[in-house]
Amino acid sequence: MIGVFDSGFGGLTVLKSVVQKMPEYNYLYLGDSARVPYGERSQETVYEYTIQAVDFLFKKGCLLVIIACNTVSSRALRRIQQEFLPGRYPDRKVLGVIRPSAEELVERGCRKVGILATKGVVDSKIYTEELEDIDPPIEIFYQSCPLLVPIIEAGRQDEYRCDEFVSGYLSGLFAQEGAIDTILLSCTHYPILYEIFRRHTPPQVEILSQAPIIADKLEDYLTRHPELERRLFREGARAFFSTGSLETFDRLAGLFYGGPIHATPATLGASL
Repeated sequence: MIGVFDSGFGGLTVLKSVVQKMPEYNYLYLGDSARVPYGERSQETVYEYTIQAVDFLFKKGCLLVIIACNTVSSRALRRIQQEFLPGRYPDRKVLGVIRPSAEELVERGCRKVGILATKGVVDSKIYTEELEDIDPPIEIFYQSCPLLVPIIEAGRQDEYRCDEFVSGYLSGLFAQEGAIDTILLSCTHYPILYEIFRRHTPPQVEILSQAPIIADKLEDYLTRHPELERRLFREGARAFFSTGSLETFDRLAGLFYGGPIHATPATLGASL
């Protein structure tokens, strides 16, 4: 089984693309909606929460977990791979969304990229770190968008002045020095507002969503790791878990996933 974890609903945009690309596998989604958003939390807290989530998914039978959250990928992934997995789950894998996205920027030949993300991702400068060895270098320009995730998680993007907020964030991004050629929506929630981003972005600037990138890279990863791929069940099963209100999750998750969802309650335990 392939697990997908996010702090809330955003990872469902990734799961949707992955399922469309590879519908034959079994998938399990976990959204920690009770503790969203993660973007303002400390690095240690994000790590503790992520250990709990990954352990939950592994105990449910997942062999591979995709952390479909930029904040978690920037603050906890490397430590989980280096410290948590070797001692407890040496035969399992945890992958994030930042490295595949950075690879895509390189493959596309991008030169000046605007990163729209949560405060945690912006503060980490993780994309600069991932791309610093590229020659010729890719220039990265960051813009934090702190209001967007809470609005989207509340399902109120049509009620709030999202046009105004997005326009303001983009103005801050384009005010930075450099002619940006590509924008990466570096939060899996943001594709819900894609049309608004597009409306306020010059037509010559490409806007990339992470979900299709992750789907392509995951397919390639499984091709390169047949020893893992052979162990995955191919029954087309889907399961959804949420730590928050199931009624709210089922009602809003369809917006991200594109179909009806019936979640099961999940309780994440203390750190291990």
